[in-house]
Amino acid sequence: MFQNLGENQIKEIINAAKFSIFFIDEDQRVTLKDIGEKESIKEWATSLGATVHNLALQSQFRCNGADGYLAWLDNVLEIRETANETLDGTDYDFQVFDTPNQLRDAIFTKNQINNKARLVAGYCWNWVSKKDASLKNITLDEHDFAMKWNLSSDGTLWIIKPDSVNEIGCIHTCQGLETDYIGVIIGPDFVIRDGVAITDAGKRAKTDASIKGYKKLLKEDAGRAKQQADAIIKNTYRTLMTRGMKGCYIYCTDSETNAWFKQRVREAARTDQQKNITIQPCSEIEQLINDDEYPGLTLRLLETNEVDPYENAVPIYNLEIAAGQFSDVQTVNEVPQVGDIGRIEQYQWVELPDIFRIRPGHFVARVVGESMNKRIPNGAWCLFNLNPGGSRQGKVILVQHHSINDSDTGGHYTIKLYQSEKVESDEGGWQHARIILRPDSTGSSYTALVFDDESARELTVIAEMVAVLG
Repeated sequence: MFQNLGENQIKEIINAAKFSIFFIDEDQRVTLKDIGEKESIKEWATSLGATVHNLALQSQFRCNGADGYLAWLDNVLEIRETANETLDGTDYDFQVFDTPNQLRDAIFTKNQINNKARLVAGYCWNWVSKKDASLKNITLDEHDFAMKWNLSSDGTLWIIKPDSVNEIGCIHTCQGLETDYIGVIIGPDFVIRDGVAITDAGKRAKTDASIKGYKKLLKEDAGRAKQQADAIIKNTYRTLMTRGMKGCYIYCTDSETNAWFKQRVREAARTDQQKNITIQPCSEIEQLINDDEYPGLTLRLLETNEVDPYENAVPIYNLEIAAGQFSDVQTVNEVPQVGDIGRIEQYQWVELPDIFRIRPGHFVARVVGESMNKRIPNGAWCLFNLNPGGSRQGKVILVQHHSINDSDTGGHYTIKLYQSEKVESDEGGWQHARIILRPDSTGSSYTALVFDDESARELTVIAEMVAVLG
C-alpha cells in the first residue's frame, strides 16, 4: 500500500493466516500500480505452499443486485462483450442529464431523503483548491457550473460526511464505499465516437497519480502503455458508476457521448413501454405518448381506472390555465379519492419514476421559455410541489403577482430563482427588505424582478420545482 514499506501485499496476506479469502474484481484496477489479479494470487499461493480453490460469487447486493445493469455497463464501456445491449428489464434507476446543473440538482434532491446521494467525477480536473481554497476545481464555463473536489483531509470518510454532497468525489475517495444514488460526471478522457468507446489518458488531470509513470511507459512500450491506460480509465468509470445502490445518474462533458448514453436509455424505455402498453410503431421515445397534447413527455399516462391519486400518480397541470387558480382551488387539502371519478377525470394523471416519493401537492407541468435555460431547458417537463413550506432561498419557484408580465409565460406568473433580503424589524423579528426573482439563463435580455416589502406582500408563491423530468 505504501510502496516503500513491507513486501508484496498478496504474499503478506497469505502468510498472515492459515486461511485467506480474496474477493476479486479485476475490473476495479484503477491505477498502474494496483495489484491483485487472480493469476498473481495463484502464483504466490503456489510458491508459498498454499492450496487454491476457485469459487464464483453467485449473488451480490451492489447496484440493487441488478446483475443486468453490471453486465450492461461492462458492455457499453467495452470492458467485455455481454449479451446485455440495453437496460431492458433492469431493476436499477439509470438516467442521463443534459447539463451538469440538472445532474447536481437531481442528486441534491435525492440526498434530502437520507443523506445518501453523492457526486463524483472522472479525474480530469486539476486539484487546484489544495493550494488555494477559494478556487473551484471542476469548472464547466458553458454551463456556469463550478464545484470543488472533496476535502483531502477527509480521505475515505468523505462519502459519509454530512455536508459532502456539496463536493465532488474522485475514484481515490469513493472506491469500496457506496451510497443510495451516485451522480457521475464523465470527463473528456472517455468519449464515444460512432458507437465506439475511446479513451485518452492525456485528458486526465496532471495531479492524478493513478497513471503516474504512464509517459515513461509510453516511451518504453507504447502499445502496452495505451492498453493499460485504456483499462484504467474504463475501470474508473465502471467503479464510479457502481457506487449507487439504487441508482446512477450521469452527465458526459462530450455531447456525442451524452447523446449516445441517452439513446441507450431510450431504447430500454421504448422496450419497456412496448411491454406494458399498446402503442403505434414509432422512431423516437417521445412519440410513445400523444405528441400534440403532451410534446416531449416520456412518462406513462394512466387511465382513470388505474389512478390512485398521489399514491401511484400525480396530475398534469397546464400552467397557462392553472396558475391563476392555484391559490383558490388547487390546495393540498383537496385530494381526490380513488372512487372520486369526477374529480380524477378533471386532469390527466401521470406515473412518476420510482426515484420520487409521491406526496399530495405534487404535479407535473411543462415549462416554456429561455429565462431559466441553465436549469430548465425550454419545453421541459418538471415536477413541482404545491404550497411549499420552509425556506425558499435559492430555490426555483413558481410565483404570481399582478405586476408580473412574463414574456415566456405570457401571464402574471413566472418561474425564477427566489432570493430574499431581510432586515430586523422594530418588533425584534425579521421582515423582507426586498424579494428578488432572478433568471438563470444564457440570454442577456432577461433581468431580475425586484419587489420591495410592500409589493412583496402581494407576491404569491404557488409552487417549488422539485426536478426536471425531461
